[in-house]
Amino acid sequence: MTVTTINTDDSIMTLVNVFMVSPEHQQELVDVLVEATDAVMQGMPGFISANIHRSPDGRHVVNYAQWQSRAHFEAMRENPAAGAHMKRAADLAEFMPIVCDAVHVRHV
Repeated sequence: MTVTTINTDDSIMTLVNVFMVSPEHQQELVDVLVEATDAVMQGMPGFISANIHRSPDGRHVVNYAQWQSRAHFEAMRENPAAGAHMKRAADLAEFMPIVCDAVHVRHV
């Protein structure tokens, strides 16, 4: 099993997706993202992990996801099943996907 790993010498593609949502739709959005991960993403080539976080004020959801490469991530974006879930998420919230490279990691 591959788990979320953060270090600076990986070729892993990291997506940080910040969703701005109304508090009454936060749990529904979380459910959509968990369902997308469990039903579609985890079976796709190159998928490593997805971590769904919610803010205590109900206004944000964050998805921290990792793919083996940018090509794997782009293939997921072209997948109709993934697209259906992302449309449901977009109907619930505004979001800002950010592709990131880790530049500094400190483990204790």
